[in-house]
Amino acid sequence: MKYEERILQALLDSYERSRLSRGENVVAVHISFQITPKTIPIYFDENSSAYEEIHGAAGHLEEMGYTHSVWKGGKKNHILQKIVLCDDKVDEIYSYLGRIPEKRMQQAQLAVLKALKDECTTPVAGRFICWLDERLKQGKTVREYLNLEDAEGSRRLIRAIHAIETNQKETYIREFSVRCFGDSKELEKKVGLIGKILRRFSQDFEEMDTDVILAEYSIYRTPNYVYVKGSGLLRIGAPNAYEIDLRNLRQGIGLSGEDLVSLEWSEDVPVKRIITIENLTTFFRWEESDSILIYLGGYHNAVRRKFLQKLYRVFPYAEYLHFGDIDVGGFEIYRDLCRRTGIPFCTYNMGISELEQYEQYTKKLTVNDRKRLDILLNNEEYEKVWPVLNYMREHGEKLEQESISIEGKSGLIVKRGEFL
Repeated sequence: MKYEERILQALLDSYERSRLSRGENVVAVHISFQITPKTIPIYFDENSSAYEEIHGAAGHLEEMGYTHSVWKGGKKNHILQKIVLCDDKVDEIYSYLGRIPEKRMQQAQLAVLKALKDECTTPVAGRFICWLDERLKQGKTVREYLNLEDAEGSRRLIRAIHAIETNQKETYIREFSVRCFGDSKELEKKVGLIGKILRRFSQDFEEMDTDVILAEYSIYRTPNYVYVKGSGLLRIGAPNAYEIDLRNLRQGIGLSGEDLVSLEWSEDVPVKRIITIENLTTFFRWEESDSILIYLGGYHNAVRRKFLQKLYRVFPYAEYLHFGDIDVGGFEIYRDLCRRTGIPFCTYNMGISELEQYEQYTKKLTVNDRKRLDILLNNEEYEKVWPVLNYMREHGEKLEQESISIEGKSGLIVKRGEFL
């Protein structure tokens, strides 16, 4: 039975991949299972009894009318070459195996998509539904995203994406999972797949980690904080506000997303620069007078974006700078920051001079780095940084932000590899 089932399952797999199953064949198509050292190696093992067992299985399948066997040189029961499917028995074979025809599963999935089209109209959910619908109607696979046997699971997945896109309230992943699935752990099980879908079918998240994407929709694993230090006077908790002078806090302060709503900036303390910093180590080490330093943590999220926009309204004449890695990702983060905040940031310590000065700490560009670099060099949105991108390509170098020497207020120089 194990050989019969294996052969029949393989034949149905081939059938479902063929034009025959979709009625698109214009010439005769014969679905067969080849007997080779690759498909059934044990058949060619002289010390195994499988030779007779496989012949017996082939004979039984012929007796049931499901297949017919092709023997080498036409010598029956000598060397089996292939087993050919009898097309008119396909439905009976599905029933015999207890297997649901893929076409029937596709129809169930299409019915789910049709019902969701008017319900889930958000950008990613809408594009995902249209893509799935088109693929299924063409008989193409969607197994990358859906389990065809679980139409209800597909419904829950698409509704979850729609719910993420429409979320307006700051919440944690497990809380959101309860709201969406009635199970606090269900979203975490699906978060990898959901992130993959959000990256592919959105227009903004292609290079982002899943947690960063969820943060865009105010969904967090842990409390969301903005880290800030430098100059500036904060007033928190209006109407009975209390003040925090950042100049008194060398390593700054972490502000939760919920507290930012009541936060106000005072113009009494002069601020010449607003500097966003990509990496946490650099944020803690960097010191600069008359400046507000903000830890960005890679791609900014909705909370940090609103925080920056509030700063821009209070200090519109300050210089806005972004300090990140001198690599493709660093410049992509910089461009995303400018585009999505609407603030005219300039790059800071991300030029050719830094690549030259810290050449001993540079790393070689990978093949993937070069491919992504070429994309940026053909995108006019990056025109302002084309000179440094061209330098990187010509010299095959990139540089991590932490590698740059840091001169603090004390005058102490910290370089990569040194310890304080």
